[in-house]
Amino acid sequence: MSAKHNTPALKHHFEDLGQQHACERLGIWMFLATEILFFGGIFGAYTVYRYLYPHEFEVASSHLNRTIATINTIFLITSSLTMTLAIRAAKLGNKGELIRWLFVTAALATAFMVMKGFEYAEDFHEHYVPGRMFQDELKSARDEIAGKSEEDAKKHQFKPERQKWAKELAVQVNHKHVDPGKVQLFLCFYYIMTAIHGIHIIVGIGCILWVAWEAWRGTIPPENYSTVEVVSLYWHLVDAIWLFLMPLLYLTGAGYKH
Repeated sequence: MSAKHNTPALKHHFEDLGQQHACERLGIWMFLATEILFFGGIFGAYTVYRYLYPHEFEVASSHLNRTIATINTIFLITSSLTMTLAIRAAKLGNKGELIRWLFVTAALATAFMVMKGFEYAEDFHEHYVPGRMFQDELKSARDEIAGKSEEDAKKHQFKPERQKWAKELAVQVNHKHVDPGKVQLFLCFYYIMTAIHGIHIIVGIGCILWVAWEAWRGTIPPENYSTVEVVSLYWHLVDAIWLFLMPLLYLTGAGYKH
């Protein structure tokens, strides 16, 4: 009797589980290849402009919240471990442990998005957003020190409501050390890249919860652990992308002295 009649995990259009697993892995790797091409284009564009405007990118990066970024890095690295432990539980047929590790992974991913939400809220509160908010805040700071020498501008006591980044940029912009347009260009990359990554995180949470639901229903027997493996490959890619975003966006200005 063929494997087709021995396990409900086998889909009707496959001859056996080996063929099914091979097709699942091929499908996810083809999808991941398109994701790599997509992000590769964005990273390539960032690299070109980072090379052309190194000082402005360094200055802009120095005002990002590296503390939150570091915490989020820990969350995602840990989630890769818990996802791997979920695969192990699936192989061993340990349903309870599989569901538990999947929920831990989803919780870590959710914590990442919550922290990212706090970071975005902080950026918007400080008007550190490309466009009118940024321009108006910087213009107000520049107007306060208009006509002053660089030394006097550095010693100037700005109004209490003025944002820290605007105070520091105003001195540099007024004395032609920094182009504010290039700083906003960096911020455009920052918001676009982190937002796209965030969307992938949300999709990943949905996939992980779906696998947990299937595991609870008992449709992921040990011989069909590849269902968990396929989702884990996507999740590891999402984690890997963050490990590129972290140094490119946050560590670029880590050594900058204001």
